[in-house]
Amino acid sequence: MKPGITHDTGDCRAVADVLARVGDKWTVYVVGHLRGGPTRFNEIRRAIGGISQRMLTLTLRGLERDGLVTRTVYPTIPPRVDYELTELGRTLIEPLAALGAWAMKNRPVVEKARRNFDVRSKPAPKERTGAAPSGALGQRLTLRPRRLPVTRARQRRIFAV
Repeated sequence: MKPGITHDTGDCRAVADVLARVGDKWTVYVVGHLRGGPTRFNEIRRAIGGISQRMLTLTLRGLERDGLVTRTVYPTIPPRVDYELTELGRTLIEPLAALGAWAMKNRPVVEKARRNFDVRSKPAPKERTGAAPSGALGQRLTLRPRRLPVTRARQRRIFAV
């Protein structure tokens, strides 16, 4: 075992808990966006396409709870709320950037490995024989004809009066 690495259950749970937060898809996007400085909620939402208001709220609350983000409310009408990375949150920028660079560099290799795996794990096609397969308790199953997709031409033929 390498020095500094233990398999203590408590340590593993602590590491897993932190990795669950910082490895979350939306956390990566939010931290990446907040590295530019304090940002309002709707600015973050517009910058991160595809995130719902609820998911962004949950992500920001989780980051605030973990001490990675601060939330500042300004007493204006309407209220202005800014989010900013804390010192601890800023320490995440470098590791996330390194992880992103690794992912981009190794993406083609990972995609090739996935394709190879999918080809290897694809089930072999079943061979059809003239007799229908037997079901449970010796009952014979019947093969149903394959349904063809209904095209416009088929619709006209089917519904022609």
